[in-house]
Amino acid sequence: MSSVLQPAATDPHPPTAGKYRPVSSHLAIAPPVSVVIPAMNEAENLPYVFKTLPDWIHEVVLVDGNSTDDTVEVARELWPEVKVVEQRGKGKGDALITGFQACTGDIIVMIDADGSADGGEILSYVSALVSGADFAKGSRFANGGGTDDMTFIRKLGNWALCTAVNRKFGARYTDLCYGYNAFWRHCLDKIDLDCTGFEVETLMNIRVVKAGLKVQEIPSHEYLRIHGVSNLRAVRDGLRVLRVILQERSNRRALRRRSPQSPMVDAMRGEVL
Repeated sequence: MSSVLQPAATDPHPPTAGKYRPVSSHLAIAPPVSVVIPAMNEAENLPYVFKTLPDWIHEVVLVDGNSTDDTVEVARELWPEVKVVEQRGKGKGDALITGFQACTGDIIVMIDADGSADGGEILSYVSALVSGADFAKGSRFANGGGTDDMTFIRKLGNWALCTAVNRKFGARYTDLCYGYNAFWRHCLDKIDLDCTGFEVETLMNIRVVKAGLKVQEIPSHEYLRIHGVSNLRAVRDGLRVLRVILQERSNRRALRRRSPQSPMVDAMRGEVL
């Protein structure tokens, strides 16, 4: 795993070799960081999102979901070098996968476009990765985190689904359905994302556990959406998340039947924190 003083090991000749970006008074990194922002009709919110992004990040990839407002124009005005990618499919999962494919950085950060996340927290995510984690997972319920945007029903649903994943896959998550995460780009080869909807975040969380990747939770505060109305539907999306959990559990059992593993291997796959 990469350290603070060397880039990710996946590229033997990275373009930034020997170049370090100071990201705080105590930390400098070599790996370039890409930030992926899926957006559809978020022109009013983008100024709040972009003003919190650190100036040391390598690139911003905006995935435009066929916006009918000035989302793209506003993004280019706020961040002239933004890489705009047109989403051809539908759904948040499809948008994220499209954005990941367009990234050139060794570290990828995924953040929502509604103004609910603080881009300044990216420092904590990147620090965790260069210190040895494979996947830095945002949590609103870890010590130091919080949320202004969840109803009691949504909190209850998130807790129930999170508990199911922890029990079925040996994880120790405190939050499940949260879209603020960061990871080394090479992780994409191990988790093989293949869903298009909101449940993509749950799928990622499950597959990093199944792949035996090292996960570190990052306390994060979720603020209220600033403008517009969320596309989230608690019951509909909760059922989709549950379906993913059951499918992944079934796939895991099928894999075990095809390729029996020793108890020690299984234990190692479930150790995430």
